Amino acid sequence: MTTPTRTAVLEKLALLTRRLPDDLYMDDAAFMENMKSCNLGCDDIERYKCWEWPQGIGLFCLWKLFVSGENPETLTLLKSYFDRQLQIGLPTLNVNTLSPMLALSFLAEFTREERYLAPCRLSADWMLEHFPRTQQGGFQHTTSDAVNREELWTDTVFMSVLFLANMGRILNDERYKQEAEYQFLLHVKYLQNSETGLFYHGWTFEGNHNFTRALWARGNCWLTIAIPEYLTISSCDAAVRRFLVSALNRQVDALLACQDETGMWHTLLNDPTSYLEASATAGFGYGILLAAEAGLIPADRRRLAQRALAPILDNIDLCGIVNRVSYGTSMGRTSLEFYKTIEFSPMLYGQALATLFLHAFLQQEEAWNRTTD
Repeated sequence: MTTPTRTAVLEKLALLTRRLPDDLYMDDAAFMENMKSCNLGCDDIERYKCWEWPQGIGLFCLWKLFVSGENPETLTLLKSYFDRQLQIGLPTLNVNTLSPMLALSFLAEFTREERYLAPCRLSADWMLEHFPRTQQGGFQHTTSDAVNREELWTDTVFMSVLFLANMGRILNDERYKQEAEYQFLLHVKYLQNSETGLFYHGWTFEGNHNFTRALWARGNCWLTIAIPEYLTISSCDAAVRRFLVSALNRQVDALLACQDETGMWHTLLNDPTSYLEASATAGFGYGILLAAEAGLIPADRRRLAQRALAPILDNIDLCGIVNRVSYGTSMGRTSLEFYKTIEFSPMLYGQALATLFLHAFLQQEEAWNRTTD
């Protein structure tokens, strides 16, 4: 398989980054319509319009572009976005509305402005004191429109726990640090499949099972990204670090075994009859590059990302829209067919994950070439 040229990557990355500022305000009509009758916070649903988990992924991506030093104007964009949303008022806290807080916490640390730090501190305290809990103290995956009683989901570690870990680092607060550490351990314990090393989408304490035992691709990529990001943020205990690195390596080994010949991954990782999905593929590519750069996985595992690069470029059209992105996915509770029938839709998280992947490739090109000769 031929690796795309640097010029080809730069061209597609330029298309993506040009769109990202506007994509933060991308309308999710289906979600907003559902919120009219299922708003658990009982607050103004307009507050959720641009402050949900897709924005969390997009903002995290923009922060990464800023700290790389290549997009200094991004700082102005981020401040403008957060100033606007803070003026509107933030929605009720839950797993998904905590997601934008990760980028806000980085911004607060960088600017040292209390107007950014104060809502982060309040949100982190809320997580310790009021976050709905499952048995054994897990963060219940309660969202803006669903309680999901006694359920752990892979999504939670990226959407919420990374923010808490970052606040623990910024404020040197052991309460935050210890809680984030525990949540990572608990989620890996109940969600990692012992036979393959891949992760199930969810776990319920009410039935003590993993629902349909779905090895859902995008749910898996949240762990591929979250573990190396967490280990960069956290100075956790050596034994915990060893445990998480082991879990990550088992997952990446399994991803090698189930990667499609095209370089993409299927939306159900162990089901080649399920469709190939771009957001998960880009997420795996980014997470693998991140982990290899940090020395958490063998350097030659970059080959998985190399194989994924060409098909991701092929799925970015001339308008910078990433195609083959599955629409936001709830839990498949009764049938694996549920995952196979979810429609494709351009989504901010697809745009952001592809951007992170291409940017990481360019940042690591020299190391990449050494392992692919």
